Amino acid sequence: MADAPLRNVDITEKAISAAGAAVISAVIVNPLDVAKTRLQAQGAGVSYHQATCEMEASKSFKVSVDGRCAPACPRTNVAGISPDCPPPSQHYKGTLDVMRRVAHEEGFIRLWRGLNASLAISVPTVGIYLPCYDALREAICRYSDENFLNMKPYAPLLAGSLARSLAVIVCSPLELAKTRMQAQVDRKSGKLPGIVSVLRSVKETHRGSAGRLQGMRVMWTGVGAQLARDVPFSAICWSVLEPARDFLLEAAGSDPHIGRVLGANFGAGMIAGGIAAAATCPLDVVKTWRQIEKDPAKSMSTTLRRTLSEVWQKGGLRGLYTGVGPRVSRAAPSTGIVISLYEVVKYVLHRT
Repeated sequence: MADAPLRNVDITEKAISAAGAAVISAVIVNPLDVAKTRLQAQGAGVSYHQATCEMEASKSFKVSVDGRCAPACPRTNVAGISPDCPPPSQHYKGTLDVMRRVAHEEGFIRLWRGLNASLAISVPTVGIYLPCYDALREAICRYSDENFLNMKPYAPLLAGSLARSLAVIVCSPLELAKTRMQAQVDRKSGKLPGIVSVLRSVKETHRGSAGRLQGMRVMWTGVGAQLARDVPFSAICWSVLEPARDFLLEAAGSDPHIGRVLGANFGAGMIAGGIAAAATCPLDVVKTWRQIEKDPAKSMSTTLRRTLSEVWQKGGLRGLYTGVGPRVSRAAPSTGIVISLYEVVKYVLHRT
């Protein structure tokens, strides 16, 4: 019996399948995202489990609203603690410690803090990113063939970088809201502020010292750091994923079936996502530091290079890789889930 004729999958169907895959992934890995953000915010000086910082002569003072120790409480290492600050036992020790303490102290559901922002980001980001990647890669390969150029090996890198840049710029305000929501502690029972409330508070903070244009610009706080993180992440990820996927598909045999597509894409996504996440962790730390900064003057004047230097001075190499465990643990399965489900839906649609 002859196989049914194959049809082209249009960009709308690709966007819908990509968005659906991103939603599933976001729900599964959100606790790891919370752990990563909390560890990185702690490295920036945010204190989560101590009401006061001890000063000389047994005096004490309240920490600020965002949980930071006041300047009089010196910081000397990556965790932001010194003999005059809360003891190490009061700080998160790692990924599992964050998840355990958040569940115990704030409630199990708080492990999904910021999920609404993650979902709001996932749908447009991946809905833009993956279909644009496919279209750009095909265009680059076609241009290479028509002009007798050897650009095909670089097509995944170029297409991934361009597609990711577009998605990051469009969705940066939602990323800012998600980071702030995940870094915030639920110190009281009740409803925590949502996306709109968080973004409104960011805008209000900067209103006194800037005009309307500057107030809009603040919504893209950290977009430079996010681009510096996500563009190389995407370039590394696709450069590893494409050959790994081809190898796994070839190793699985020549008979096309849905299990082969799912397994090869999930395995290649896991490998590529993990490598890319580890390589770009320092830039992820910088992005978190930029987006949780509450001082309007510092937020608008600090550069990527200055923040990177500040992270290095406070924590050295360990500081640059704060949260690398949960970041890799989150990115590897997330990439595998999104890529495999996206390709499976394309595979099914292609044959219907």
